[in-house]
Amino acid sequence: MTPMTRVGFLLAALFTVALTGGGVRAQDDLCAEAEARYRALKGAPSAGANPPVVLLYNYAFCPREVRAKAGSVIRFVNVDKRTSHSVWFKAAGKAESERFFPGEHVDVTLDLAPGAHEVLCGPHWEHQNMRGQVVVTP
Repeated sequence: MTPMTRVGFLLAALFTVALTGGGVRAQDDLCAEAEARYRALKGAPSAGANPPVVLLYNYAFCPREVRAKAGSVIRFVNVDKRTSHSVWFKAAGKAESERFFPGEHVDVTLDLAPGAHEVLCGPHWEHQNMRGQVVVTP
């Protein structure tokens, strides 16, 4: 096998892993890291927090999807080391939040119609594909 053939084979294998679930495992690992950073920051797990917590870390929302009742509040917490983020329900016509920095949070009241709503990080959704989903229930 030539060196170029080996490179092509490795790239094809990596692409296949990404398409067949390797990305899910990577998201799980990423969210585990985000959770560890949250625990170090807050001294408690994010699960069961009131209001419910979504972590923003390494250009991802953790969890990627969250369910909550209409009118309730979700807390978006930045657990990155150096990056600021925002929260934006662009398709729903909502204004983008102010940027918030590591250790800070933004509380969002879900004044959205029941259904699935894409949530974006304003500065990172186009180039880093930082997107999540909030499913609003009645």
